[in-house]
Amino acid sequence: MPAPRSGFLEGLLIGAAVTLASAALGLYVLNMLGLVAVSVIHAPSVQHLLGWAYRNLGLSLLPFGAAGVLFVHSLTRLRARLAAGRPVEEVAQAEHLVDVWTSLFFGIGVLWTAIGMRSALLYALGEPGTLGQVGADAILQRLVDGGILLALSTTIFGGAGGYLMRVWKALTVGAALKRYYDRLYRGPGDEVQATLNSIEQHLKTLVTRETGHAAPALGE
Repeated sequence: MPAPRSGFLEGLLIGAAVTLASAALGLYVLNMLGLVAVSVIHAPSVQHLLGWAYRNLGLSLLPFGAAGVLFVHSLTRLRARLAAGRPVEEVAQAEHLVDVWTSLFFGIGVLWTAIGMRSALLYALGEPGTLGQVGADAILQRLVDGGILLALSTTIFGGAGGYLMRVWKALTVGAALKRYYDRLYRGPGDEVQATLNSIEQHLKTLVTRETGHAAPALGE
């Protein structure tokens, strides 16, 4: 009975965390689109953090947040399966999903940067034939207005977040994974050694019965 209760509480906590994260991302997107105004005047640090996110991440925070939530969910399942000693197929699949969401976090940063750089360049170039009529300062301002800084920020955020995910996995389940796979790989060898010991003991018994003298151990 304790196991079902523990699984129910864990699922409840994960569901609540996913719901809160989804609600926060939804409000963030609505605020970015100008449909909802979110202001935290009594918490200046939170307000500054939101302003930084608006300027440097924009709507990329939505896929980043989704990948982060999926990573946490998969990592929690991996820890539970390791603790329960589940079959190797289930453990390997859970670990694979953790690595997939980590790689996706990296990929979001790269793809968002490429898309943002393209949009910024198109905005800076403007209409065909008008490039020579503006100066370098105006082109640079157009690049900034077109979102080139946001595009570069997503590269940094995706790379830093991806490496932090790898470190988090190594610190939380790295040792448990090593013990699990070591135990798994040692299993067949231990069975073979036990079989050889049984055969040796059986041969000793037969020799003793036929000769009346104890047989020497193998290798003597």
